[in-house]
Amino acid sequence: MSNIFSVKDKVVVITGGTGVLGSCIGKYLASEGAKVVILGRRKEEGDAIVKEIKDNGGEAMFLVTDVMDKDVVERNCADILAAYGKVDSLLNAAGGNMPGATIPPSGTFFDVNVSEFERVLNVNLTGTVIPTQVFLKPMVEAGKGTIVNFSSMAAFRPLTRVMGYGAAKAGISNFTAFMANEVATKFSPEIRVNAIAPGFFLTNQNRSLLTNPDGSYTERGQDVIRQTPFKRFGRAEELCGTIQYLISDASSFVTGTVAVVDGGFNVFAM
Repeated sequence: MSNIFSVKDKVVVITGGTGVLGSCIGKYLASEGAKVVILGRRKEEGDAIVKEIKDNGGEAMFLVTDVMDKDVVERNCADILAAYGKVDSLLNAAGGNMPGATIPPSGTFFDVNVSEFERVLNVNLTGTVIPTQVFLKPMVEAGKGTIVNFSSMAAFRPLTRVMGYGAAKAGISNFTAFMANEVATKFSPEIRVNAIAPGFFLTNQNRSLLTNPDGSYTERGQDVIRQTPFKRFGRAEELCGTIQYLISDASSFVTGTVAVVDGGFNVFAM
């Protein structure tokens, strides 16, 4: 029996690919034989990731993108098809948060900056819809493909403070379920749409929120650890196995799911 977890020679596009999680996943998939396309805003970081992958014998390319600009994403897609002739998988890892879309302990709902709330919705949710719309087309033409969206613990329960981010990630989980049915019934049951919901992983965006300069936990970080049965934050590489499963033939009968990778955070109860 062939290796159902194999991703060898699959062309995998990763939005937000210069981030801590996206870059780790990209490097891992390249080590497994995938042809990885890193999409991001920061060219210097993107080029460095590609160089590291190639130095280790992998295949990769980097393209500057803006996930909220369909014209830019379509140009990215054209460049990828020119280079590789296909798109097998799309990982929608682009996202982020803004201070104005959060409510700190000293604030109230009335302090929310609506324009920043809208920007958080756009970069996370619209920034998932647009790449999906663009990269789904070559998958439809091929009759097969996989899409993995990035949800969050904030989609399962209304975490304090992160109102905008939580609303956007809940939308992504719903969008994932909607698209799973949409593509299977209208295009091909061999096109699958799933999501991954990481628990708390230290990234450049949340590091100062969860840890102090000396590495100890902030009050927020302590709250997270208290509610995580594993009593630690996740490591970026601990997402790789689930991603590989979702884009490989190992999950050929799996669609519309949100795979939780959280050290037990979502099942914690007092």
